[in-house]
Amino acid sequence: MQKGNVTNQILGSFLMLPIDLRRVLDLWPLPRPQAIALLGSYARGDAGPFSDVDLLFLLPAGAAKPERNTFLIDGYLVVVTAVTPEQIDGWFTEPEQAVNVVAALRDAIPLQDPDSLFAAVQSRAHAFAWTAELQAKADRYASRAMVGWIEESHKGLEGLRRNDTGRLLNARFGLSWGLAGLMRVQRGILGNSDNGFYDDVRNALGRESRWSRLLSTTFGAATSASALFSLHEEVIAGLRLYCETTRLLADALQPEDRPLIESTVARIEQAISGL
Repeated sequence: MQKGNVTNQILGSFLMLPIDLRRVLDLWPLPRPQAIALLGSYARGDAGPFSDVDLLFLLPAGAAKPERNTFLIDGYLVVVTAVTPEQIDGWFTEPEQAVNVVAALRDAIPLQDPDSLFAAVQSRAHAFAWTAELQAKADRYASRAMVGWIEESHKGLEGLRRNDTGRLLNARFGLSWGLAGLMRVQRGILGNSDNGFYDDVRNALGRESRWSRLLSTTFGAATSASALFSLHEEVIAGLRLYCETTRLLADALQPEDRPLIESTVARIEQAISGL
């Protein structure tokens, strides 16, 4: 496609953007993107006054990662995700990437795609299916992640014993974001926005399930009968959430991980049995 036609395509797409795309390209280092798409809230049509402008740049194969991908243009924060062809396969073959990307690609709007490169990626997203192979990978991912969050469980127990705010805050992070994230991958929950992360995983697990109620308390998003839960109560809920997550993942835990995870559950249950 001739340069003039590409420019016309960009100018036509400008109508759906709050910024001039040419200003982003003026600030963008070489190499130039081969295709550009609009992602996120502006693509979905639910942007607010404080929403970022999320752009996807498809770069040539082997292109170096740009040092800068965030710009402030006319008061709008513009965030560019720049990828090369060799990075794209992981969006569809690795479950921890698929849950974050596939739905967003389905909602995306092409802004510049002279060689139909983005069209091919978007078609792949629309055709994406959660296969048995992906589920096996997701099970392994969740099992290893449960091992990874054992340290935060121990920090929670020690933080409760010492009344140590630093340890408790570390524990609350791992036992909320960490456990929710691994469960999202294991259940193959495709999200089109990180802002929907909390609701997506609770809806999939059942909003009134014990798991979801514990998650809400751990995040500090639930209230008791009279007041907000304390940090101690949130961490205790997170420790119970670790135990409940283990129960739900019983069939997914890998043989090499199971002893570590089950030992942690036993330790948690003994330590908080009277709390």
